[in-house]
Amino acid sequence: MPDGSVLRAVDAVVVRVPDLDAGLAFYRDQLGHELLWRHDAIGQAGLRLPGGESELVLATDVPPGPVWLVDAVEPALAQVVDAGGTVVSPPADVPVGRVAVVEDPFGNALVLIDLSRGRYRTDASGQVTGVAPPSAPAPPPPTPTPR
Repeated sequence: MPDGSVLRAVDAVVVRVPDLDAGLAFYRDQLGHELLWRHDAIGQAGLRLPGGESELVLATDVPPGPVWLVDAVEPALAQVVDAGGTVVSPPADVPVGRVAVVEDPFGNALVLIDLSRGRYRTDASGQVTGVAPPSAPAPPPPTPTPR
């Protein structure tokens, strides 16, 4: 957390749907959101939100709400708890990294996720085929040589 902020960005906004096909028929086919990925094994599909990097995630078995991107779940959870929050769901593995749920002192649930394992890799139809490892940081620019 170079600038001290725990919550880096809204990674996704989750919307609960009865099944993925019904959710896609509405959000993709009627509202025009592009399918980024579909993971039937966990009952989720990600759709593009064209105004930024966040995704609209359709889910059959996850509560609705924002999912907050953090650098790493465990230190973020510890910082929330040290500041007066409580743990609702301890850190757990998910295909793309780690996730935990905390509650702030005001009763708001915060879903924290890191993408320490990477992002979904998909086939041409959007079906998840695996996880692409996180990109390595770009190397520093070469040092100019004195003339």
